[in-house]
Amino acid sequence: MKFLWTEDIEKPSFNKLNKDIETDVLIIGGGMAGILCAIALRDAGADYMLVEAKAIGSGITKGTTAVISAQHDTLYSDLIEKYGRGRAKQYLDANLAAVSRFRQLSENIPCDYEVLPSVMYSTDDALIMRKEAEAVQSLGFNAEFKKEAPIPVKIEGAVSYPGMGQFHPLKFLYGAAAGLNIYENTFVHKLDKTTAYTDGGTIKAKKVIVASHFPFINRRGIYFIKMYQMRSFVIALEKAEKLGCTLVEHSGEGMYFRNYNDLLIVGGGDRKTSKKSGGFEAVRRFIKHYYKNTVEKYVWATQDCMSLDGVPYIGAYSKSMPDVYVATGFNEWGMTSSMVASMILTDMITGKTNPYGEVFSPQRTILHPQLFANAGSAAVNLATPSCKRCPHLGCALKWNEEEKSWDCPCHGSRFDESGKLIDNPAMRDANVR
Repeated sequence: MKFLWTEDIEKPSFNKLNKDIETDVLIIGGGMAGILCAIALRDAGADYMLVEAKAIGSGITKGTTAVISAQHDTLYSDLIEKYGRGRAKQYLDANLAAVSRFRQLSENIPCDYEVLPSVMYSTDDALIMRKEAEAVQSLGFNAEFKKEAPIPVKIEGAVSYPGMGQFHPLKFLYGAAAGLNIYENTFVHKLDKTTAYTDGGTIKAKKVIVASHFPFINRRGIYFIKMYQMRSFVIALEKAEKLGCTLVEHSGEGMYFRNYNDLLIVGGGDRKTSKKSGGFEAVRRFIKHYYKNTVEKYVWATQDCMSLDGVPYIGAYSKSMPDVYVATGFNEWGMTSSMVASMILTDMITGKTNPYGEVFSPQRTILHPQLFANAGSAAVNLATPSCKRCPHLGCALKWNEEEKSWDCPCHGSRFDESGKLIDNPAMRDANVR
């Protein structure tokens, strides 16, 4: 795989922890969520430090398409129906505030930030798009129903959000990290209350933020049953036209688009980690049909934690861990969700009331159909006879021929051909011999 965002960019480096240390707030994870939490805590005058197991931005962040929008796959009409207008407005206002904050920070960080509308379209249902536009308008935002979109696909309807954005995520992340209190190559292999243990030293903290993509503390919070992981496949094309907006198909099963400089980025083929449907083949088939004269420049895949109800988990890790916080389950919308996490968690840690916290609380109900699907998948794969097991919770690993990796069908951990860990929640390499 060849990632667009890692090309021709100089990464800053940070020391590895080599001593015991104390801090008020420890952030575990150096992706977008962790870095934004560090910025927010610094600006609030808090004593903090961030540790990253490898290098900052080397995990899921490098694979994002970096669309900054309050328009997510979870429809606001659905949120109103499930949770009421008050919580739906909390979700909208939180993500609009995140867009605004990104734009503000990007004024001082060269990151190719562009203000663009974001568009969600449907190829078969104009009514649901019209209903969504009306729902968002009722929440106080000027979304607009449209009948056309700048892609060579026949659509029935679309919803456009003005004033959204896009940027180069690693240019932003590396610029934002300048001057932050960061330790790289510092892997937390154990967290006991608020004390973290690494190979380079022990970190005693008063508060801890777990921003490690998929939470690694299994005995609390039951995130291993509240989430699964989804892979998405991305190809950047030369010789394609400018869109003038970002686009996504509303069901989550179609394609999504954005430009970067002269490239057209097309993504899709989404599938649960370890499944065989979709993949690069689906994206290439779409490109062959609709963008015949283009040339592949970059090809990569990314992975996202999917929550039970389409809303991230941001807040206290569990009721029994009041001083540990979590940011996860971003549902393929990691940019604004990361910013929302930084705002909510900083307020919680500094004793302020956040106006958005309720809708994102990890302690909300888990009684959704996806819970039973997750549990059933775990039961089947735990019972599958195989000597190749995931070291996370013991599910049978499956070989991913397309990406040449061993994938966990339960919780999404991934390992290379020799068993070296690629993606968490596993904490160590797998025995695949």
